[in-house]
Amino acid sequence: MNTRITELLGIKYPIIQGGMAWIAESTLASAVSNAGGLGLIAGGSAPIDYLREQIRKTKELTDKPFGVNIMLMSDNAADLAQLVIDEKVPVVTTGAGNPSKYIPAWKENGIKVIPVIPSVAIAKRMERSGADAVVAEGTESGGHIGEITTMCLVPQVADAVSIPVIAAGGIADGRGVAASFMLGAEGVQAGTVFLASEECKIHENYKNLVLKAKDTDSIVTGRFTGHPCRGVKTKFAKELLNHEKNGGTPEEFELKTLGSLKKAVIDGNIDEGSFLCGAIAGIVNEIRPCRQIIEDMFSQAEKLLSGTDFVK
Repeated sequence: MNTRITELLGIKYPIIQGGMAWIAESTLASAVSNAGGLGLIAGGSAPIDYLREQIRKTKELTDKPFGVNIMLMSDNAADLAQLVIDEKVPVVTTGAGNPSKYIPAWKENGIKVIPVIPSVAIAKRMERSGADAVVAEGTESGGHIGEITTMCLVPQVADAVSIPVIAAGGIADGRGVAASFMLGAEGVQAGTVFLASEECKIHENYKNLVLKAKDTDSIVTGRFTGHPCRGVKTKFAKELLNHEKNGGTPEEFELKTLGSLKKAVIDGNIDEGSFLCGAIAGIVNEIRPCRQIIEDMFSQAEKLLSGTDFVK
């Protein structure tokens, strides 16, 4: 399936693996890239030396394109922005902030820049700033989210910009891919389905929560902090929501959640961990290699899109 995204990134399938903090590392990223997608390493608030090591490991594990996701609200965002230049990373995706001040230097060094955006206005701003494409991420996504659904956001962004649009949020099989293309996207970004991959190194408890999740097992916490976050509805997540509803302060909330993602990913701590995943987890019910996940998605999508302009 050839699109402007496959041409831009030099990949076989128009799919990007989400840059999930504490999760998206060299093993997962290289597996996705080797399978024909674009694997991402999560910058998050990771130490520079750790991220440099992950980038170099990825280069050892694949000769295919890969990228780094930079969370611009991180204290070390400027250092990460320079690191991707120094290490000649081919693609950068960004979230949680405006990357405009970094884009000229990235572009001068041949880096493809793809911001994650939650609205039409920001998509237009990113196009003016020189972004090569945008990820239109709906509220169905796991982790930090916006308010607009994927179904509503993608076509409005596709109508508003001339650069390629990548759909994200609620995409875990070929039906989601096909729907995204019909909405105007030329690629997809997926995270939750890769939590259930053989190559994903999250704790077994985390994988089991994703596999067992039903349609109503998704919960959003932290709206009152200005940084709402979607994850699995655990006892801890419900306690956070009750704190929010019953007069707790954002500062107290931040203290409660400090380190909770690491506790989920590394320790599998059900009582104190934040198990972030998207609302689509209810259809993710088996562990597969990344290659099979991607091939299954696009085989199904191509059948659904057969006879359209997308598949000829």
